[in-house]
Amino acid sequence: MDPQLKQLMKELGDAINESLSDSEQISEVVSRIKEGGYDIFLVLEATIGVSKQGEKSDKTSLVTTLSTNPEFKINDQDLKFLKSLRIKIEEEKNDKDK
Repeated sequence: MDPQLKQLMKELGDAINESLSDSEQISEVVSRIKEGGYDIFLVLEATIGVSKQGEKSDKTSLVTTLSTNPEFKINDQDLKFLKSLRIKIEEEKNDKDK
């Protein structure tokens, strides 16, 4: 893929992620779900098709944008499940301070 197009697709992905994380409407609904006693995580994936203007080609570049720094969260239920499988999770120092 063209490096310039790759950079533009990264910028588009970042813009999409930022607009979603800044959305008051999304934040409000997530808060209501949490108030209902539920843990929630949201993963969205966007597939973007790109083709050169004026070219008739069956080849279309598909770019998937994902969060560049996804947040890893684990709750007590996750820990219990992992422990039952004898999997130990090492916590980072930053997580212990929270």
